[in-house]
Parts: sequence; structure tokens; C-alpha cells
Amino acid sequence: MSLEIRPIVSTLRRHRTTAWLLVLEIALTCAIVCNAVFLIGQRLDRVNMPSGVAEHELVQIQLGDLASGEDRYARAREDLALLRRVPGVQSVALSRAVPFGGSGDNSNLRTDPAQRQPIVSAATYFSENLPQTLGARLVAGRELGPDDYVNADVVLKALNEGGSEGLPTVTVITRALAGRLWPGQEPLGRTVYLTDKVGLRVVGVLDTLVRPNAYRDATAQYTMIVPLTMGADKDESYLLRTRPQDRQSVLKAAVAALRKADPQRVVTHKRTFEEVRREFFRSDREMAGTLLGVCIALLTVTALGIVGLASFWVAQRRRTIGVRRALGATRGDILRYFQTENFLLATAGIVLGMVLAYGLNLFLMAHYELPRLPLDYLPAGALVLWLLGQLAVLGPALRAAAVPPVVATRSV
Repeated sequence: MSLEIRPIVSTLRRHRTTAWLLVLEIALTCAIVCNAVFLIGQRLDRVNMPSGVAEHELVQIQLGDLASGEDRYARAREDLALLRRVPGVQSVALSRAVPFGGSGDNSNLRTDPAQRQPIVSAATYFSENLPQTLGARLVAGRELGPDDYVNADVVLKALNEGGSEGLPTVTVITRALAGRLWPGQEPLGRTVYLTDKVGLRVVGVLDTLVRPNAYRDATAQYTMIVPLTMGADKDESYLLRTRPQDRQSVLKAAVAALRKADPQRVVTHKRTFEEVRREFFRSDREMAGTLLGVCIALLTVTALGIVGLASFWVAQRRRTIGVRRALGATRGDILRYFQTENFLLATAGIVLGMVLAYGLNLFLMAHYELPRLPLDYLPAGALVLWLLGQLAVLGPALRAAAVPPVVATRSV
């Protein structure tokens, strides 16, 4: 017995209100799930953002004590020398900013001192031996050397007095920042300006080095290193590079060495770089988990709605099913009838849901600066809901197909 669509449509018209409620439920689920899955993907992309550093080889120690004036520089030199002697330490640097550390310095950059508006804002690292300690890979030019570094206080004094003596003259930038400043051009030897008087010549290009506050993926790699010698301060961190298997032992020994040198020191942070990353992206992982829970809950509620409605209709149509069986309909025909009916309802809901998904994405773009929903998510969401609908209706449909013709025709 061939299956016709017309009887199914006629039946749905008689149950118009119930059918429309299910269509709307599927539509809302489609709209929300498509956008939620897109947002989950965005969050996971952020969590897996490349840092450009040797994450499995780094530990961070941050101290809460302060030293004043020249004592800050003397303390920094003493600490760095002390930490280099810790067994297992391969390299050490003192830096105010840490990749994924959450806070750091930014500079508005120009390629011409006469430009009124900056081209881009880039994260600025200040530290001796930082790229080597972080493991950032140099792809062009040279690394910053000892002769390139100048005292940060001297620079600050010169800037306050409007002079240019003692200012740094070179910098190392990332490949992404070079591409933004000079698209398609060779960056080495070019000058980037922090102000109309402070220009730095690019002597090296790093493959990747993420900024401390990498909130936007498009600008996460806009980073530069300015050769300044910093003093020990509460905002500074000691970064130590070691073998992955030695991180915990090196971290413990380094903290012990610092405290032995000065028992009054307060350690505010002592952690591996993996812990730095984990803390920075904690809210992203929580948001992704919340959205995943919402998706599962919506899909579960929709599946239960389909099961409940299909079960109700099977109970209401027992006599009709019996008549069809008596007229020659096979169990397969009855099964296909309910599956086709659900497919039509799901299709109507999916079509409406795609329109709602696009509208919801436009709202999120306007109010939360989110990117446009890729069209690939719509057919993927449709396929999931079609499969969900067919699986949900399968149980009630099998029960309907199993109704004996004689029992069905005797029920009233």
C-alpha cells in the first residue's frame, strides 16, 4: 500500500493547534541550538588560541614585596642571578606582562609620525631575555641583544622632559602585527612610531606571541617587545623555563631560594603556565559548558514533546490504524506514516527555525559584537533535528504498527 502525503496533511489540519505548537517548539530549538553551537565553537576556538610560547616548559613566580628607586633594579639583578642558579632552570626573565596574564601595556602604533590616527593598538612587553625564555620563535631578523636595552626609569624621565636621549631605538614584533602595519611588505628595517617623537626600528619578527589580554582573536597576535630593563615591582613576574617534567620541582626550589634570600617576601603567584592559561579561559569554558547544557536540555525537551505528541496521536487513532490494517496496510506502512508525519512537522519547524536563527544572530551581532553565523550551521542543525525527530517518533510509531487489526477495529 503506497504512502500518500495528502491524508497526512489532512490529519494535521484537523489537529492544527497541536501541530503548530510542535512546529514552534522545533523552530525555537533550531534557532537557539544553531546559535548556541556557534557560540560554543567560538569559545572553544578562544580556549585553544595559540600562545606562541613553550607552555609546557614555563612557570611563573610573582612577589608582592616592593623595593624603591635603584633598589628595584638591584633586587631584580640579584633575583635573576639567584634563579639562574636553581637546578633545572634553563632561562629566566622578569616581565610585567605574561601571555594570557590578563593585564598588560598597550601602545598605539603609527608607521608615519605625522599620522593623526594610529593604525593599530599592540600589546607591549618589556623584558630582557623574554623571547628566549618564553620560547617564542624568531622567523626573521635578529633577537634583541644586551646593548639594545635601556633603563625604564631613564626612558620615563626623558619622556616626561620631552627629550629623546636614552630612548630605545629597536623592537621585535610579531608576524601578525607586521602584516597589519605593512601589508605585503618586508617589515625589517622599517620604523614604527609610538609617538610622533618615539620611533623604533624593527630588527626581528616573531612567528607568534599572544598578548596578555587576548580577548579578540583578530588582534590577539598584535604584539611587540620594547627593550627596557625593568626593576622588581609588585606587577613584575619571574618567568622560568625548564623541562616539562621538572616544572613542579623547579617551581618549589625557586620559591624556596627567593624566600631564603629574604624571608619577608610574599609570593602572590606560583604556578605553571598551563595554570595561567586555565585561569584566563575559565569563564570561556564555563560559558561553553552552560551553552552545551542548554542545547542538551532543549533537544531533550523537544524529543520528549515529539514522543508525547506521537504517543497521544497513536492512542487517538487506534481505530483508524485498525481500519488501515484491515484494508491491507502493512506494519511498515503504518511506521512510515508516522515517520513521514513527523518529518513534515520537523521540516516546517526547521524552516521557521532557520529564519529565527538568522534573526537571533543579527541581534547578537548588533548588541554583543559577535561574528555572523556561518551558513554551514543551518543545514547541520536541520540534520540533527530531523534525526532527533525520527528517533523520537520511532517508539510510538512501532507501537502503532504493532496494533493487531482485530483489536484495533473493536476499540471505540
